[in-house]
Amino acid sequence: MNVYISADIEGVAGIAAWEQVLPGHEDYPIGRRLMAGEVNAAIAGAFEAGATRVVVNDSHATMTNLIPDEIDPRAELILGRYKPMYMLEGLDGSFDAAFFIGYHGAIGAPHAVLSHSYSPAAIWESKVDGRVVGEIGINDLVCRHFGVPLVLVSGDQVTVQEARDLKRNVQAVQTKTSFSRFSASNLSPDAARGAISRGANAALKSLSPEAGGPGEATVELTFLTADMAESATWVKGVEAVGPRQVRFTSPDGLTAYRTFYTILRLMRSIPE
Repeated sequence: MNVYISADIEGVAGIAAWEQVLPGHEDYPIGRRLMAGEVNAAIAGAFEAGATRVVVNDSHATMTNLIPDEIDPRAELILGRYKPMYMLEGLDGSFDAAFFIGYHGAIGAPHAVLSHSYSPAAIWESKVDGRVVGEIGINDLVCRHFGVPLVLVSGDQVTVQEARDLKRNVQAVQTKTSFSRFSASNLSPDAARGAISRGANAALKSLSPEAGGPGEATVELTFLTADMAESATWVKGVEAVGPRQVRFTSPDGLTAYRTFYTILRLMRSIPE
């Protein structure tokens, strides 16, 4: 059984400030240590449930947050930010299940600690097939394409609710309760890791296959400014549907994700 883990950091227990998650800040070493602890818990739970291969993709910021010799040696580790598939690099149809660890709420979601949807400097709101989604819903497009069931998500209560709204049978582990974008009541690191390990074990023991392959997806994005939306229409197939809104329909989830990521990279070249 092959398990894929996309690891973010904002949803990790003990995290409540940008200074804990961005390289160069004094508290960043604390954040990356806490992130590694929850990733290792997910790896351990997967192997306890019978996994034979676990691949971890460091999916936060520069994507070099996880220190290789601090990660369970049974797992493979993907590092580096310039990846064709970004937060889903390495995922393909050979995997039997996917975990999203340390995830966070969508931009605009109330009481979601460190909320954003890929880029808080560009994206105001994102929708997939008419549903408002954050990074969970966007990234699940790739899982759906390859027929890899998303079976475990961890983060705050907003993240947990988004995951359950998207996937009724997902194991959702709440690591903290957010009060605002910059405050939360956290489980202790040990308690959060124990819950994630148990969640991983339960998710894989109740695993059921998911149909994949071609499936049309419509993505709508609202940007902070009108010039961002205009620039997004430079990408083939993207049309303006409002001053700050664009829409595109792709023949499958993988193409939709690649179009989204192309737009995101373009946004990062536009002066704020």
